[in-house]
Amino acid sequence: YMAAHGGRTVRLTIRASLQIKKEFERLGQQVRVHLPLPRAARQNSEIRILETSHPAICIAPEDAPQRTLCFETALRPDEVFSVTYSYINHVDYVCPDPNLVTAEHPDECLEEQAPHILFTPFLEELLAEIKGQETNVLLIARRIYDFITTRVKYSFVREYAGLDNISEYAARNLKGDCGVQALLFITLCRMAGIPARWQSGLYASQLDTGCHDWAEFYVAPYGWLYTDLSFGGSAWREGKTMRHNYYFGNLDIFRMAANCAIQSPLTPPKRHFRADPIDNQRGEVEYEDEGLTYRQFVNSQQTLSMEEL
Repeated sequence: YMAAHGGRTVRLTIRASLQIKKEFERLGQQVRVHLPLPRAARQNSEIRILETSHPAICIAPEDAPQRTLCFETALRPDEVFSVTYSYINHVDYVCPDPNLVTAEHPDECLEEQAPHILFTPFLEELLAEIKGQETNVLLIARRIYDFITTRVKYSFVREYAGLDNISEYAARNLKGDCGVQALLFITLCRMAGIPARWQSGLYASQLDTGCHDWAEFYVAPYGWLYTDLSFGGSAWREGKTMRHNYYFGNLDIFRMAANCAIQSPLTPPKRHFRADPIDNQRGEVEYEDEGLTYRQFVNSQQTLSMEEL
């Protein structure tokens, strides 16, 4: 469909909610809740907040690197915090031609970012093996994509707060979930002089909605291109060559992009240790004296409607 029509546009309506587990409720105490929102991104536009369970004390600007809205209230029994929003999601189909590629690129998204995007000696040796004598940046990015999607097994990992260097963890263990694989791709691309950056939020469809991470990389004259390492890897394992090729350069329209960078502060900043220090897809909760971990609250996301435009 994407190849035949050149792209696809939908309007999505999603409801996200969060509730502190009963045994961790502190009734009457002040609690602050941060819930993710769609941010202004290449694919997201016309973002509207339709309904909230509580008045928001702050709604981050649409260009915030990790966009949220924030509630603050004295906690009541069985209290559910929620937001319903809509946005338009548009994705163009791209079939990049290596023969048209030039070496021009912006001077951004090329640097190290400790502790998870580091140009370590181990990764330097790995990159040299992956790219060989290739000099075309699109084909180098494709070699990195092929290495990760065919050699790095999709696997759940412990919370990212417990990993010292996520990209090297993926390369040494040859396993990792969507975010672990995306960070390895970003790191290897940056080491090869290819700008690459993070994007994450939700995979959002009427069949299934949940947290997901992917990446973008820059190749002239096409500009920023999407890639989804975990979806590409599953396609390769299933022998679906067309879909495997598709997720190098393209993305589906079942996405809500809330984050464009890792390790960015929320708005307002969380005062205590975050449940996820990398980004924010499920929400964050804190009392005045401590932040809660994922085992202390539950969250859910539901796609209420998807309208073809």
